[in-house]
Amino acid sequence: MRTTKYKWVEWLVKSLLPLYLFTFLPLASAAQSKCGIENLAFKGGERLSYDLFFNWKFVWVKVGKATMNTDQTTFQGQPAYKSSLITGGNPKLDKIFTMRDTLLSYCGTDLAPLYFRKGAREGKRYYVDELWYSYPNNTCKLKQHAITSSGEHLWKESRYKDCIYDMMSIFLRARNFDASTLKKGDKINMPISDATRVSHSWLTYRGKENYKIDSTKEKFRCLVFSFIEREKDGNHELIRFYITDDQNHIPVRLDMFLSFGSAKAYLRSYKGVRSPMTSKIN
Repeated sequence: MRTTKYKWVEWLVKSLLPLYLFTFLPLASAAQSKCGIENLAFKGGERLSYDLFFNWKFVWVKVGKATMNTDQTTFQGQPAYKSSLITGGNPKLDKIFTMRDTLLSYCGTDLAPLYFRKGAREGKRYYVDELWYSYPNNTCKLKQHAITSSGEHLWKESRYKDCIYDMMSIFLRARNFDASTLKKGDKINMPISDATRVSHSWLTYRGKENYKIDSTKEKFRCLVFSFIEREKDGNHELIRFYITDDQNHIPVRLDMFLSFGSAKAYLRSYKGVRSPMTSKIN
C-alpha cells in the first residue's frame, strides 16, 4: 500500500471503506469455499452515505461526503455483488484536504474477492490500482496493475497459500463476523493487497459501545474494531470503526488516524438494509 497522507481514504472503506469493480478464470466451488464466507449482513440495493470531517488546527471541519452502494449482478456469468465507494470533497476546502476517490469491486455471493479497482485524485496527482483474483489449485493468485501518477503502467503476478483481500472485500467480510464468538482483544488476521504489495494487517475487537449520531440523533449499540497494519517502525492503528450490533453490521462511525492529523466519517443516512436495525436504542 502506498504511503501517503491520504492513506485513510484508501481504508475508508475499508473501512466503510469500499467500493469496487471487478478478467480471469471463473472460480471453482472449492476455491470459493476457501476464501468465501456466508453473507448474512447485506443485500443488493443497500445505500449508505457519510459526512467526512478533518481535524484542521484543532477544529473539526466538514470536508466532504462519501456514498457506498451495493448491488447484486453477475461477473463473468457468475452471481456477484458489485460495490462502489465514492468520496467527494468540498472544492472550497481542497487546500486543506483534497479527496476525489472512486473504488469499485466485484465479489462472489460468498464474498470471495474477484476484482478491485481504485482511481484516486489527490491534489494534482492521479493514480489507479487494479487487482484480479483467481484461485488455481486451492491457492490465491493475484494479478496486479498500477498506473502511476506519471502515467507508467506496472504489472505483477503473485500466488499465495492464504487468502488475500483488498480494502473493499475486507469491509464486506468484516461485516459478516459473528461477534458473539469474539472476546475483547481478539485479533483476526486480514492480509491486504494493493497494486504493488501485500501488507500484514489484522482487526482487533475492542468490545461494545453505544454511539449517538449527531445529525440524526439516532443512538445505536455498536461493536468496535481497530484495523492495524505492521510497518517498518512498528504496528499502527489506521482506523477504528463502529458497526451496529445487529445482523446488518452497518458502519456508523470511523475514526482515521493520520500522520498529520485525524479524520472521521459519520453515517448520515441508510436504506435498503437487509435486516431490522435491532441495535437501535430508543
